[in-house]
Amino acid sequence: MDDSVHSGAAVNATAPFAVPMGDPAGIGPEIIAKAWMVRDAYKLPPFFVIGDEQAIRQVWQGPIAIIGSAEEAADHFGSALPCLQIDRVGDTEPGSPSVQSAHIALQALETGIGLAKAGSASALVTAPVAKSALYAIGFTHPGQTEFIAERCGIAPENAVMMLAAPGLRVVPVTIHMPLAQVPAALSIDLICARARITARGLYRQFGIEKPRIVVAGLNPHAGEDGMLGLEEREIIAPAIALLRGEGLDVTGPFAADGLFHPRARETYDAALCMYHDQALIPIKTLHFDEGVNMTLGLPIIRTSPDHGTAFGIAGKNIAHPGAMIAAIQMARQAAQHRRACAL
Repeated sequence: MDDSVHSGAAVNATAPFAVPMGDPAGIGPEIIAKAWMVRDAYKLPPFFVIGDEQAIRQVWQGPIAIIGSAEEAADHFGSALPCLQIDRVGDTEPGSPSVQSAHIALQALETGIGLAKAGSASALVTAPVAKSALYAIGFTHPGQTEFIAERCGIAPENAVMMLAAPGLRVVPVTIHMPLAQVPAALSIDLICARARITARGLYRQFGIEKPRIVVAGLNPHAGEDGMLGLEEREIIAPAIALLRGEGLDVTGPFAADGLFHPRARETYDAALCMYHDQALIPIKTLHFDEGVNMTLGLPIIRTSPDHGTAFGIAGKNIAHPGAMIAAIQMARQAAQHRRACAL
């Protein structure tokens, strides 16, 4: 597998993980704290939260250690949740997103990206943000993925969102756009680019030497040989042919409704899907509490829980930390595989 593109520097496997708290009015502070509480049971590597200590205090009464640098996190991790405090911009309230909470989320994210790029953090694990709140303070990116890509010097189209859980990995070719715009957005070049980055990511971050990728059709029954749409014949199938000509194990297009039952999932390492819900419905149905969003194509490792801010339950001590735990575990595995690739 060619690993020459966007390889970045070798991962510092001994550095702790940076965990920006996301919107402090959401469940980010709670699930990060709960992940720390079960650190030994899940054998989690040292990590530190970036954000506002007071936002954590509002939802959790456990021990917190304020640190001045990422390097201090490991010294405190066994006895307290390390917290890298950012500049305070005002108080926040669980369940009530605000200008203040958006500023904290953005500053924490910026700080985390910088530490990961510098090698002070071996991975970036981002808690959920509220895009509507970020837009109110001038944020112009579709989401955290595109923002992180820009800060890492990577074109948005080269940062691929993979949703992963035990036994299933899916990659949406198009992401945050109205469904009516998807057919026009699809192209042979776009599908090929997503598949190449997916194959490279499966090798570098999951240790899969020869990844098997299946491609879903856009239309019902994968177009029914042109009777239900021409995108499969004119765009998707030609892209697959090009990829196979490059030596990649890519097959399809297949009807999406038959790709996600247990026997089908055993035949591939990742499924390339044509639009957002085609990819996210199966992953959230099968693995709602342990789904992870991993960005492929970056010079740093980035994962995130595959859920939102859940303002409606913030501050009620009922948020499930499973996806945050899974995101930290997947980041650890990716760091190990990427370091092995660099040796």
